[in-house]
Amino acid sequence: MNTFQTYLQNQREKHLGELLDLLSIPSISSLSDHKKDTQRAAEWFADALRNLGMDNVELYPTKGHPVVYGEWLKAAGKPTILIYGHYDVQPVDPLHLWDTPPFEPALRDDAIYARGASDDKGQTFMHLKALEALLQTTGTLPFNFKFCIEGEEEVGSPNLPAFIGENKELLAADVVVISDTAMLEEDKPTICYGLRGMCGFQLDVKGPRRDLHSGLYGGAVQNPIHAVVELLQSFHNKDGFITVDGFYDKVVPLTDAEKAAFNALHVTEESVKQEVGVTELYGEKGYSFLERTWVRPTLEVNGIYGGFQGEGIKTVLPAEAHAKITCRLVPDQDPDEILELLQKHVNDHTPPGVEVTVTLFDKGAPFVTPFDHPAIQTASRAFEKVYEVPTSFTRGGGSLPIVSTLDEVLKAPIVLMGFGLPTDNVHAPNENFKLKNFDKGLLTLCHYWVELEETL
Repeated sequence: MNTFQTYLQNQREKHLGELLDLLSIPSISSLSDHKKDTQRAAEWFADALRNLGMDNVELYPTKGHPVVYGEWLKAAGKPTILIYGHYDVQPVDPLHLWDTPPFEPALRDDAIYARGASDDKGQTFMHLKALEALLQTTGTLPFNFKFCIEGEEEVGSPNLPAFIGENKELLAADVVVISDTAMLEEDKPTICYGLRGMCGFQLDVKGPRRDLHSGLYGGAVQNPIHAVVELLQSFHNKDGFITVDGFYDKVVPLTDAEKAAFNALHVTEESVKQEVGVTELYGEKGYSFLERTWVRPTLEVNGIYGGFQGEGIKTVLPAEAHAKITCRLVPDQDPDEILELLQKHVNDHTPPGVEVTVTLFDKGAPFVTPFDHPAIQTASRAFEKVYEVPTSFTRGGGSLPIVSTLDEVLKAPIVLMGFGLPTDNVHAPNENFKLKNFDKGLLTLCHYWVELEETL
């Protein structure tokens, strides 16, 4: 009987054709004009799961787009694996920067170009094909498998936490595997074992009841723009330390083993400065770039606006000003507790003559799985078998809020083994997925399931 490697080679063109078909569906979850397209993508995955041999395949309705579920529970006495992915994609603007239409998938330069190619249709699709290869070459699977494929990840998964909470038994698993992350660079396989959480909020600063003439009132009435700048300045000291009382109280320090793993990546500050085009880096004094971006919390101003924005100048003292802020959080910071601390800080530092409102936006708890867990280490060995280089262990600076929900509700280790690259242009024009990573990723997943059977 053919091995899974031979099977994947023989079926490659067929699999690529199926993926191109999936990528042609404009399942943009944030745009109501594409609601039917997003539904069509959900149905595509449901059909694909049925064709794979999954049982009890259903589209579970939510207040938004449906969750696709399927299961294969024929490995009596074996652990259960939950595979999570998403079928929705980001908008495509600006359209004129695409070399080929975003929903007319193109194969060129040894890559697939289309919206969703890397994030996350392509990577989710690979899980189906890896299991297909094992089923077709061995007649069975080494574990019980469940799929949870949602359609709202790109809008913050607003309805999935409730679905997970209400279907805890349906989704119960011993290990959760997600492919929605990227490797550090080409031919450098990477396992992300932690993500930062997030707490996003807006400051609305109100001053006089109307815009005022700056010649008649300037210097005598508080300027809301001055006030918002003063408030923002109060959040940090000159060493990059966040000055909100209690902000760091629950931060878990980095272990010596993790520090060693970070140092082994040999990321230099000089290379970072060259990459982003700055003369100096900034951040908490005493921490490296990787520590600042992976395991230390942040408070960043993402936008500030108020007053006259047009050409030329208008001598006005504005009635209001605004700022948008996000905090990246680390274990064991709680987003709700951090918001309370921020609210108190704002109350204590509001300049006279204005009123300030704090409005919460997105939030999500941080997540970390011990990188010495067998499910993580086995993933590392599977990568190394295919890529023939050591696997890097990283903590992600970004956030996948649903990961913390899965962690909290299912209480199972979560393995983030992604096959994308930083150069895949996710969320940007000309998103792409390298064919080499498509091929090697399929082999890595097959090796992972085979080796994990010997570990768990």
